[in-house]
Amino acid sequence: MTGRFALGALGALVMGYGAVLALTRQDLGQLAEVTVWLAVGVLVHDGLLSAGLLVAGYAGRRLLPAAWRAPAAVALVVWGTLTVVAIPVLGRFGARADNPTLLDRPYLASWLVLLCVTVAAVVVAGTIRSRTTDGPPAGPVE
Repeated sequence: MTGRFALGALGALVMGYGAVLALTRQDLGQLAEVTVWLAVGVLVHDGLLSAGLLVAGYAGRRLLPAAWRAPAAVALVVWGTLTVVAIPVLGRFGARADNPTLLDRPYLASWLVLLCVTVAAVVVAGTIRSRTTDGPPAGPVE
């Protein structure tokens, strides 16, 4: 309990420091852009990503063996969330011809590597779970 409280307090301090920096080092226009970016991020995450994950979870429940469901769900949440975060760099929003150092990384290749690592983790976890369990957990006893 003490460790959780300490981590929570540390997180609150770091967020407070970030808020102070944002409010003291940015002009009003930049703060408005950040506010819009954060609001759109919440809407995309809660409106599109969560709805898509619910549909995928329902389909996965019907199509995947029980041992593979949890790893696949975790992978979809991780990959989906990181995809939403990566949209600005994947779309190269903000790239400028007069400054080639902006967005100068192979972001698509990195995103594809993330996809491969995620799929590999699902395969490993699903294989381990399918070999160590006899099936889905039993339901309530009546």
